[in-house]
Amino acid sequence: MLAAATTSRLSIRVARQAVKVAGQRHAVISAVRRRDVRGMQSAAQTERDTITRLLYSIGTKREVERHLRIFSSASHPSSPAKFAVIKVGGAVLGELDELALSLSFLYRVGLYPVVLHGAGPQLNEIMEREGVVPDYIDGIRVTDAKTLQIARRVFHEENLKLVGALEKLGTRARPITSGVFTADYLDKEKYRLVGKITKVDKRPLEASIRAGALPILTSLAESPDGQILNVNADIAAGELAKELEPMKIVFLNDKGGMFHGVTGQKMDVINLDEDFDSLMKEPWVKYGTKLKLREFKELLDYLPRSSSVAVISASSLQKELFTDSGAGTLIRRGYKLFKHDNVEAIGADRFRQVVHDRDPEVLAGLQSITGVLNDLQKTPYTIYGDEPLDVIAVVSHPDGETPVMTKLLASRSGILNNVTDNVFNSIKKDHRKLFWTTHAEDENRAWHFERADGSFTRAGRSLFWYGVQDVAEVERIVKDFEAKGRIERSFLPVGPSAPPHRTASPAGAAPAGAKAYSTLARRVPGLRRGYATSAPVSTETKRVALVGARGYTGQALTTLLSGHPHIDLTHVSSRQLAGYPLTSYTKHSIDYTNLSHQDVEQLEKSGEVDAWIMALPNGICKPYVDAVDRGSVERKGEKSVIVDLSADYRFEKGWTYGLPGEGPSA
Repeated sequence: MLAAATTSRLSIRVARQAVKVAGQRHAVISAVRRRDVRGMQSAAQTERDTITRLLYSIGTKREVERHLRIFSSASHPSSPAKFAVIKVGGAVLGELDELALSLSFLYRVGLYPVVLHGAGPQLNEIMEREGVVPDYIDGIRVTDAKTLQIARRVFHEENLKLVGALEKLGTRARPITSGVFTADYLDKEKYRLVGKITKVDKRPLEASIRAGALPILTSLAESPDGQILNVNADIAAGELAKELEPMKIVFLNDKGGMFHGVTGQKMDVINLDEDFDSLMKEPWVKYGTKLKLREFKELLDYLPRSSSVAVISASSLQKELFTDSGAGTLIRRGYKLFKHDNVEAIGADRFRQVVHDRDPEVLAGLQSITGVLNDLQKTPYTIYGDEPLDVIAVVSHPDGETPVMTKLLASRSGILNNVTDNVFNSIKKDHRKLFWTTHAEDENRAWHFERADGSFTRAGRSLFWYGVQDVAEVERIVKDFEAKGRIERSFLPVGPSAPPHRTASPAGAAPAGAKAYSTLARRVPGLRRGYATSAPVSTETKRVALVGARGYTGQALTTLLSGHPHIDLTHVSSRQLAGYPLTSYTKHSIDYTNLSHQDVEQLEKSGEVDAWIMALPNGICKPYVDAVDRGSVERKGEKSVIVDLSADYRFEKGWTYGLPGEGPSA
């Protein structure tokens, strides 16, 4: 419970810090540009590996690698510009270093976006300085010869500034200020030298990418007879996207997303097929917001459903692209969702095909399609999904019992376009509590952890739940599942035995009547205590070692520990980031190390650590705990405390499990 809930609560708080870690300006660029002479590995591959490791600090390794794999496969030598079109607003150009750094990260991992920029604020400033009064009709800048002359100069200057900033970081970039857009006059009498794009020539862009350089272009167009015409940068980006059909169309602005006009909260996802009509009826959706939504809908209606739009700030670009949770506002077409209480409503043959193609139990030969259909008839159920069946979920909900999601079957497209989130949110509207399982090796396991309030891993499967905070209620529900066979017993946390090295110690045994759920903190070796916050308050400085500091939880902890007056972070371990400085800790300088089990044992033996925090994935923690146990045998004085944020010791005796501050002292 603690692991998933803590990550969820802290992820927003540490977003800025995560981007900092992924964006150590000159220090990082210096590091990734060093030439590694080990073996036959190329310098380019070394740089890519280094940047990839740094990206792990903003998301899980599986998330980052999955998105890298998807984006890398989007482009082909014959069509190299399929990854993304990134439109940079003029206001964002004012944060040139941040922008160049974000684009350089993409370049370093082998991704080549097509970058198009505006320069509206810069143009207005210079026009005002030169005494030219801007004129707008219907929100369109009327462009006379004098305005166009200034616009061309400003566009070229801003283009070269961005190219220069990229080149300073070792990122090859090519300025492209003409030859891409052909346009006719939008309305010569009304708007003068304003164009409407009629043709996009992608050859200069593809040639730039094949030459290993990011194409950086402006929105200026040319008429068939050679007249330069001004085109709104947002419109130019849309026309460019229609020609290239990229996976991502990213609009960088200084706000970092689109915001609800009443609540002021950022809108994480807009599914146009589901939300567009209702949004357009909202009284706060007007003027620019309404225009943007219409433009996004027109654009995505033209593109494949695999394409999506993101509105984001430059500093959060990596988090938006390489994590499932994202950081800005994602706009996609989506599909209307459905829910039915029988298979026939969606078509038995269609349902059987989805099970045949995606169900891991069926693919592994552990269950037949007929068996899946027979299981459905055992209890009342609801099938949730979208029209093309990119995602199918089955929820079993007998009257008066806790609902169980028995199937969640998603296609690659469903995962990539976050249809899984839509379906899951639809389930949450109907069920305020839910349990489900997934394979421990599921490549999308991080997605489940982010949406669960608690979890337990056993026998190769992870049990997740939301809506239940009380440990006693979890225990009651699990026993009910066991009694009625709703979830296979081997996957449930029922009756686990304590490890041998603890059963020998009576002091480590849980007192009579103690809950079977018992994992948060303990004394080494075996001295039982209450919840982590129930110990007497001490002002003595304690030395803390953090093992597994790469992910969101580790990053959040380092920030919190940095502000604690009585805690000194002395060791921070991460295999991927070993050797790099930990920037989120400000009390003193400290570098990431890669602590081995032997290192942990020696540190415990010498008494150098007062508390160990294990921020590791499930199934990884035990060797480190065993090392602490071995070291504690020869340790003099007070033993250390272990805080395990995974589920490895959640149901073992000698451990206390629960949310901090929610229980009496033992």
